[in-house]
Amino acid sequence: MALASHTGSAHRIGAETLRCRGGNMAFNFSTHAESLKMKEILLGSSSLSCSSGNIMHGLHIDSARMASKRGGRVIVAASPPTEDATVAAEPLTKEDLVAYLASGCKPKEKWRIGTEHEKFGFNIETLRPMKYEQIAGLLNGIAERFDWEKIMEGDNIIGLQQGKQSISLEPGGQFELSGAPLETLHQTCAEVNSHLYQVKAVAEEMGIGFLGIGFQPKWRREDIPIMPKGRYEIMRNYMPKVGSLGLDMMFRTCTVQVNLDFDSEADMIRKFRAGFALQPIATALFANSPFTDGKPNGYLSMRSQIWTDTDNDRTGMLPFVFDDSFGFEKYVDYALDVPMYFIYRKKKYIDCSGMSFRDFMAGKLPPVPGELPTLTDWENHLTTIFPEVRLKRYLEMRGSDGGPWRRLCALPAFWVGLLYDEVSLQNVLDIIADWTQGERQMLRNKVPVSGLKTPFRDGLVKHVAQDIVKLAKDGLERRGFKESGFLNEVTEVARTGVTPAEKLLELYNGKWEQKVDPVFEELLY
Repeated sequence: MALASHTGSAHRIGAETLRCRGGNMAFNFSTHAESLKMKEILLGSSSLSCSSGNIMHGLHIDSARMASKRGGRVIVAASPPTEDATVAAEPLTKEDLVAYLASGCKPKEKWRIGTEHEKFGFNIETLRPMKYEQIAGLLNGIAERFDWEKIMEGDNIIGLQQGKQSISLEPGGQFELSGAPLETLHQTCAEVNSHLYQVKAVAEEMGIGFLGIGFQPKWRREDIPIMPKGRYEIMRNYMPKVGSLGLDMMFRTCTVQVNLDFDSEADMIRKFRAGFALQPIATALFANSPFTDGKPNGYLSMRSQIWTDTDNDRTGMLPFVFDDSFGFEKYVDYALDVPMYFIYRKKKYIDCSGMSFRDFMAGKLPPVPGELPTLTDWENHLTTIFPEVRLKRYLEMRGSDGGPWRRLCALPAFWVGLLYDEVSLQNVLDIIADWTQGERQMLRNKVPVSGLKTPFRDGLVKHVAQDIVKLAKDGLERRGFKESGFLNEVTEVARTGVTPAEKLLELYNGKWEQKVDPVFEELLY
């Protein structure tokens, strides 16, 4: 589900002027960086940083505060946002918020690939979800054996950090790798394999396995342990007020996503639109969540369906992205109107659910009257917005179910081939140019149910998917890194029109004799 900020592409903007052009806008960061420095922002650095933000679900790690060592191992004290975010010296302006997004622009040679994936941990003997105590043991074991830094919230270990990659916990204990920003898909898949090796090396000794699927197939929501993370308690209390499925999203879903760069505002717009239009195609190709509470749920991607009734203020297909006036500023306008969840002060999360970031900018946030936000508060607010494609200082493709390891490599391959090759990107834009908002929304609504068999115009989504996968493959081949083999898995899905979920349902109704337990072996990492 990827509820917070994760690894994207790493880049730093120095003191020299960097202009990010696109549409009618240009941002001069030499003066802006000086202005923002006065406001105490961003990673304790004097320059704007366009890195992953690697906030680990809102937990920002400042190396200057890694002061505690136990047994020679670094223990990183959690400081969600930053250490109490201090106090802004002067009010943030809308221009600051726009420039923050624009600071993600970087030349093509610095584009990177950041992959994130989640998986369900379970006890091999009982198939029950891992409890926090087991997760803590697993995290400690990985840290000690493979030299990861521990991330703590109070006395609880809640994640690990190693270089630019991190391991974090989603609300129901879903285990997530947020990968480092990497140059090629070979590096990405090697990172995935290394992570799974390390996790399995420790987990198998503890009798724990991991399941690659988009929705918890067997256990009810009340069977899922709750992780001891402050921000999740606020979300857990707020979700039922704004949708009927938000708690299922938090506790019972897993996703795989990829984070990709842009070189200008105009490039961001083109990739954003391509990503939104084709997100239902990716949802269909990777559909892998047909079971709920031990039986078929009527969907091929229950994970995708969950998002349709989670919180409509912060989810969906964002039609305004296709308006002629769209750009960084329009996204800022949208984000300012998304209700807040929290701020972090004095080592505590403060519940601001339903409140306005605009009021916060005016010093009128009720829990902290007179206090003004920093850019770190803004950065964290952006992580609480969950559309199908999310803009931070990079773009996140968020529409796909979790799955087995081959599909963990296929998902970034799909989007890199489409968005990092100019010819394929332009071909995609030509294909979707006359798709209406009604058609895009229809695909979003129907694909979770009928997948590649969803009717579209004079054919099926399968036919669109075949064309799109071919464009992705062509794009990868033009990159010259021999990466197109990573698409073999989805090429076959597109060719046959049979989604991974439909293969699971066939097993359920045949070999498995209408029992769901065998899925834990079928999709075991």
